[in-house]
Amino acid sequence: MQKENLFFCPFSLVFRLLCSIFAVRMLLELNDVLVEGAEKTVSMIVRDRQVACLTGGTAAVRSQLLLAMLGLASVKSGFISIDGEPLNRQTLKTFRRMMAYVPSELVADGEVVVYEPPTVQDVFNLKANRDVPISNGILAEEMKRTGAPREKAQLLAVAVLRKCPVLLVENPDVASVGYLRQQAEESHVVILASTDQAVLRMADEVIEV
Repeated sequence: MQKENLFFCPFSLVFRLLCSIFAVRMLLELNDVLVEGAEKTVSMIVRDRQVACLTGGTAAVRSQLLLAMLGLASVKSGFISIDGEPLNRQTLKTFRRMMAYVPSELVADGEVVVYEPPTVQDVFNLKANRDVPISNGILAEEMKRTGAPREKAQLLAVAVLRKCPVLLVENPDVASVGYLRQQAEESHVVILASTDQAVLRMADEVIEV
């Protein structure tokens, strides 16, 4: 199997990826970002140890914004950056290695719910999500810590166990509010999409979309 070569990525972003591993402060920015279906642009700056929550608008728009951060949904205008390095074709793979994404739900047979292309299934097809060695015992213990119902607990636990510096969570269960706050305190950038008042109260920043 051919290994990915980090030297194809801009040096500055590779450096920032290494810094994130060693707990150097990180900053994720959306600058006047407009996604499909949105009526207005979104701007925000989120640092590690902070929780931001996208709310308002439609569920589809909130999903598109999270997927845009992964490069799985197009941005009609504006830009997304980490530590000043913009998301583009050259930095896309490095951005994805820095992010763990939790979709809203699974259907009964365990398949990821499919939205309009690009789908959240694309996220689970990422090599990084398949290669993390997570034993059933470790996964079960982490699921308990989330406090969420089984399906949401499984999705959230897998994402957290990937140990990525950025955690994106769509419609988190209210029972996971404390757990998500803990993830931020452990130096993650945590970005949520929710309209639940308990989730909004927990967030450091609430962004209307």
